[in-house]
Formats: sequence, C-alpha cells, structure tokens
Amino acid sequence: MYNLEGKTIWITGASSGIGKALAETLSKEACNLIISSRNAEELEKVKALCEPRGNIEVLTMDLSRHNEMKELIQKAISLFGGVDVLINNAGVSQRSLILDTDFEVYRKLMDINYLGTVALSTALLPHFVENDGGHFVTVTSIMGRFGSPYRSGYCAAKHALHGFFDVLRMEHDKDNVKVTMVCPGFVNTNVAKNALIGDGSLQKENDTATLSGLPPKQVAKQIVKAMRNEKFEVYIGRSEIRGIYLKRFFPKMLHKVVMKSQVR
Repeated sequence: MYNLEGKTIWITGASSGIGKALAETLSKEACNLIISSRNAEELEKVKALCEPRGNIEVLTMDLSRHNEMKELIQKAISLFGGVDVLINNAGVSQRSLILDTDFEVYRKLMDINYLGTVALSTALLPHFVENDGGHFVTVTSIMGRFGSPYRSGYCAAKHALHGFFDVLRMEHDKDNVKVTMVCPGFVNTNVAKNALIGDGSLQKENDTATLSGLPPKQVAKQIVKAMRNEKFEVYIGRSEIRGIYLKRFFPKMLHKVVMKSQVR
C-alpha cells in the first residue's frame, strides 16, 4: 500500500468540485499539498478550509498554456523540494449536439482536457524518472470508457487520456512510475454549469443527473483509497458505471440503454 506520509501531492482543478474535496481530504494526511487552478482567489478559500495550512501552497495555472508547463513544473518543485504525486483533475465538460457544435469548441476541449494534461504530465515525467518513482492520478470520467449524446468532444478527450496514460504506465514501469485512472460517474459539482455549449459559451445551469450525483467528498475518499492501493483504474458512481461493462461485453445493449435514457 502506497504511503502518503511526507509526500508532496499536486492537485489541478483544486478550486472547486472534486479537486476542492481532494484538497480538504488530503490535508488531513501528513503530506504537503500544492493546489492549482486559474482562480487564485478561490484557491485561497480552499486553502483556508484545509489543515494544517502551513503544508499547503497555491500555484495558479492555465492548462491551455502548454508552452508554460516546464516553467510551472520548476515552480512546483521549488515549493517543497519535489513532487511525488500529480492529480490531473482540471478540465471542462460539454453539452451540445455534434451538428450544433463549432469546431473551435472541439479544439478547446482537446487543448484543455487532453493536451493540457499531457503537456503538464510530460513536463513532470523527467522529475519522476530522476527520482525513480512518482504517481500520476488522472481523473477522466466514465465518458472516457463509453460515449453519450451531447458530450462528443468531452468523450473524445477523455478517451484519449486513457490511451496516453496506459502507454505511459507501460513505458515507465521500469522507472517505478505509477498511473491511476479515475473514472467518476455523476458527481454533484458545477461541471454541467461550466460545460461548453455549441457556440463555446457556458451552459450556466445544472442538470438533474449532476445534482443527484455523489457528494464530492465521497468521491475524494475513494480516489485517495485508489491512490493508496496503486490501482490501475477505478470506477466511482452509482448505476451509471454499469455502462463500462456493457460497453465491453454488450455494446449494442449499451447503445439501447443510452438512447433510452438520453441523459443531458
């Protein structure tokens, strides 16, 4: 079992939702935390909720600025003398039909959810290799394992993350670099409110499925458990996670189930 004591854990997308819950949960461990997002003000609020605050540093970042990642990595390393775990949690969702979606929306979804995460992770990878160990914990979605209407670009980016990190795990097994892929289902956060619609603007409203989703703190606890056990992949949710197994063994049945539910 992986020991978190004394480790430095970096959480992206930490200003709200699952990232915020992870910061609060991990702050109770004997570890150092780096919390990141674009919103410095919200990060300071999250830090104020955590204990002890002396082991928590705020580092603002924007995943879409791929060229800044190497410099950002050096800043992160300098805060506590190294990074042991990177929790890739930042991202943006989508709620629009393919016919109604501008191409630039797809570009933005890939730039943030896929390329931004890859840019950050590959910039940190040499540090892990040099230290003969490290752990990437990448929060994707059950949408990284099967698709659903209104989420075409989001699903594509999440599927891509699985392909990339599965290979990273294989290539760096010899370097003791671990990868845990986290696939949540519906979680009660602002993910739907902040989702992009067809013209690139925000949806600005939540939906029933999201509002009835799991509490973020419950999800955070399961993520930490998966980290400790160095799981390759973990699915967190209620009945919606059955779609992963239907996709694997009964894809036509999954198609019928999704078409019947049409969850927005």
